[in-house]
Amino acid sequence: MVRILVLFSFLLSGMLASAADLKPEIQVGVAEVDITPPVGFPMAGYYHERLAEGKIDPLKAKAVVFREGETAGALVVCDLIGIATDLSTEVRRVAAEKTGIPAQNIVIAATHSHTAPDYMKELYLYLGKESQDELRKQYIEKLINGPVAAIEQANQNAKPAVLATGIATQQTPVAFNRRFVMRDGSVKTWQSLKNPNVIRAAGPIDTEIGLLAIRDPKDGTSRGVISNFALHLDTVGGMKWSADYPYFIERSLRDALGPDVISIFGTGCCGDINHANPASPVRNKVDFIGNSLGTSITEQLPKLTPVKNTTLTVGSQIVKLPLQEASQAEVARSIKILEIAHKGGKVDFFDHVTAYKKMILDQMRHKKPHANTSEHITWGLSRSLAGVGETLPVDVTVMTIGNEVAIVCLPGEVFVELGLAIKQASPFKTTLIVELANTVETIYIPHRAAYAGGSYEVTNSNVQPGSGEMLVEAALKLLREAATGQQTD
Repeated sequence: MVRILVLFSFLLSGMLASAADLKPEIQVGVAEVDITPPVGFPMAGYYHERLAEGKIDPLKAKAVVFREGETAGALVVCDLIGIATDLSTEVRRVAAEKTGIPAQNIVIAATHSHTAPDYMKELYLYLGKESQDELRKQYIEKLINGPVAAIEQANQNAKPAVLATGIATQQTPVAFNRRFVMRDGSVKTWQSLKNPNVIRAAGPIDTEIGLLAIRDPKDGTSRGVISNFALHLDTVGGMKWSADYPYFIERSLRDALGPDVISIFGTGCCGDINHANPASPVRNKVDFIGNSLGTSITEQLPKLTPVKNTTLTVGSQIVKLPLQEASQAEVARSIKILEIAHKGGKVDFFDHVTAYKKMILDQMRHKKPHANTSEHITWGLSRSLAGVGETLPVDVTVMTIGNEVAIVCLPGEVFVELGLAIKQASPFKTTLIVELANTVETIYIPHRAAYAGGSYEVTNSNVQPGSGEMLVEAALKLLREAATGQQTD
């Protein structure tokens, strides 16, 4: 009897020791909340006010929360054209209070839908407690509360999950580099190959669709799918709300996996990528693009690799990107151009773009701006970035799971070459890169060589050459640190 008790005691102590050595399994929660604005709210995407006349499909905030031991991270992707720093600051602050997830571990990103609200002036007035139309004020409250509620619900829904990851390759051409090298050595955006002065595309595309499937460990049913592809969203047009082609990805996934699956699409680095085929006068339509991507995703899901090591890391770094100049003379000229445009006068498109960005830069660079910015622009107004100085502080956030998958979150509209550089150097087999995260005020972020070529994206960038490379360096540093930590564990 004594021998049996000793043996049982030995086995029990071994079992307890083994259990103590095991890391807690990862818990994952997903949720979505409607953030569709009312009819009559301003629509985003262009340089003049246009008011929504209806809805094609709903706009949503879709969240995923990862928890493993004491570590937690959240990503919420919204059907918006961009995430104002004012919005991300407020959402992260409130969500952190409600969930206990550190604010620096929370990322709010935008898909870049152009059939989404132009909300930045209304948010600016709301945060400053200034008077505005009641309908617009109510929507700003919904816009703040929606992503917070999505994060909160995903956090409450977090439970043990089986993860699978991998890459689907988009075989059907839906993405094209929109910058072209011309015979005079310059670069021009939005050209046709029929133009005899076009030599070649100025850059590549990224055909990879990064995937992370979230499944129930008991029956294998899918709770959510995170997908990531580098293609600009501006494929719908018109005056009605729409989530653009990610809506059709969602429909494809729900047709294949069930009506309750949450489809979280993060836009990849596509600052120089859009859907216009330069070899054809006919543009692919939104349903064709979304359904084609949806098919590529659903066909790859059964082939994904299970994630065996589910150790979670979340790391972030503040990168101070150097801002361009905005002199008093430039601001004065910009005001004149914007006044002409506002009255319906004809102005050069690139002059209009430059004038708008100079007003944004004036507000950010100077404690006492040369102009009263809110009188001249709508998007680009910022409480949190007013007078920030010569550099714009942005977050680079990296979430990794085991040694298999990494999610890299970057600010602004990032050129595809920068995303490819991160992927190529990443020590993780699957690296999803989500742009337009936490900060949109950079506008475009080209690579250094693109500044020499010029054209639209360079004209519409608030940051100086080398900023994109600074983001790459920060992302790779965080990826290396995570990979080193995984090896140590």
